[in-house]
Amino acid sequence: MTTTAPVRPRVVPPRATWHDLDGELDAWADSGLAATFWWRDDDAAATTPALARMAGLSQSMAVPLALAVVPAEAHTDLAATLDRHPTVTVLQHGWSHVNHAAPPAKKCELGLDRPADAVLAELAEGRRRLERLFGPRALPALVPPWNRIAPEVAGRLAEVGIRGLSTFGPRHLTHPNVACVNTHVDPIAWKDGKRFLGEADSLGMAVAHLRARRSGAVDTTEPTGLLTHHLVMDDETWAFTERLLSKVRHHPAARWLPADTLFGAEKGAH
Repeated sequence: MTTTAPVRPRVVPPRATWHDLDGELDAWADSGLAATFWWRDDDAAATTPALARMAGLSQSMAVPLALAVVPAEAHTDLAATLDRHPTVTVLQHGWSHVNHAAPPAKKCELGLDRPADAVLAELAEGRRRLERLFGPRALPALVPPWNRIAPEVAGRLAEVGIRGLSTFGPRHLTHPNVACVNTHVDPIAWKDGKRFLGEADSLGMAVAHLRARRSGAVDTTEPTGLLTHHLVMDDETWAFTERLLSKVRHHPAARWLPADTLFGAEKGAH
């Protein structure tokens, strides 16, 4: 049986435009606030053309990228590639990105279909492997595959040296000694051919989270997280990502935060 965080009703954010995003960021500026963002990209294992493109985009835009790497699949060539891209840090993407949940449950690697001790042992081995490959670039932060993790596992992450946790959606749950920093903007339509979700829906997620933070409806200190997946992005998704990176980077009230400032302690700026 898989146990994950409590299921909350899915709220579909209103659609938005680039003008709406500008207006929301201007509202932050008018309030004397800094709209913070961070960027996570999932499912890395080896240096592919898409991975090289993503790392290069991070460097050319001077926007820090947190790359979620699957430890069991991680190649040594990836470490060599990242050595040339100082704007990229590494997060731990589970152990092997294998589903252990029995149908009809949703896919989950870090649930309770296995003993929690076994799950934690794999995570500990994954942490050691990433440290060997990437050194201090590998942050002690976990990205659960499919953004799902049993609370019983999450609550024990500190036992295996993991001090950060990142899933999807505004953070609600907290765990002792673990900094939770989630993502909120996913521009991929996973149930529709993994195509680009579209500007209106993607920007709607960004504007909705920023507005909710500014009003205090969600945690005001959690930066708005962009989630990308380099292996499946089409041209439109790449173009949207590049434009969003640039838009935030050049607005006086917005800034991109590096992951190493987020997962050492419960941080973030309102």
